[in-house]
Amino acid sequence: MHLFHQVVIVILTTPALFTISIRQQGARPVKQTEEVVQAYRVCEQFQKVLSHNLDFNAAFEATFTKNKTRQRAIAIKDGEFGDLEYANVEDQTLINAYKARMQLLYLMFPLGSPGDNEEAIFFPPHIKAMFARKGPDTAAEFAAFTSQIEKDTKDFRSHLDKLAAQYPSVTERIRKFKSDLSTGDFLPPKSRVVEAMKYDGGGAVLSKDESYYQIEGYTVVREGGEMKIAGIKFFTRMF
Repeated sequence: MHLFHQVVIVILTTPALFTISIRQQGARPVKQTEEVVQAYRVCEQFQKVLSHNLDFNAAFEATFTKNKTRQRAIAIKDGEFGDLEYANVEDQTLINAYKARMQLLYLMFPLGSPGDNEEAIFFPPHIKAMFARKGPDTAAEFAAFTSQIEKDTKDFRSHLDKLAAQYPSVTERIRKFKSDLSTGDFLPPKSRVVEAMKYDGGGAVLSKDESYYQIEGYTVVREGGEMKIAGIKFFTRMF
């Protein structure tokens, strides 16, 4: 739960700037390849789908890789569930845990940087406990862990809905967050040609020498004839 712990600390104590849109400047426009245009477009699509109801699952299904092996690898790499033996954990259980964790984060973002009088209201003890929750000690406990964090996401959404019904300021926070997700100049840079990078690391998300793009924290790859998201780096995007 190291990632969640850091995110909660930052949100509760640091004035955060969550930059959703990309604003590029340049004197002389350049022509990008169709692949680059599509790579930016899929990132924009993710944000627009997410903006409808902050539904990470819907945004994931619309824009992320369709390859289950890669989805599983993303879940293990970015989910930060701990140093476990995952061989006997079912693919969908891992993917569902990742989706639930990401869903909880996106629901939390509108409440970022609360005022002195808001922190206790936005993050009461039972809500903070969701982010302090320990991961499974063994792979055998992973299914139960997944069920718990899926329940946490439902409980947090209910909490957010109740706050919005009671506090106009929360309604405005949510409205602005959704607006920031869905609007903005999300386009390739005009002053430089964007080129694909070659992956030279280890791990299972990307293959050796596979081409990919890093766009404002999104990792984007070609899958068949389409560009698909293969991961999001939150700290690059948030602060």
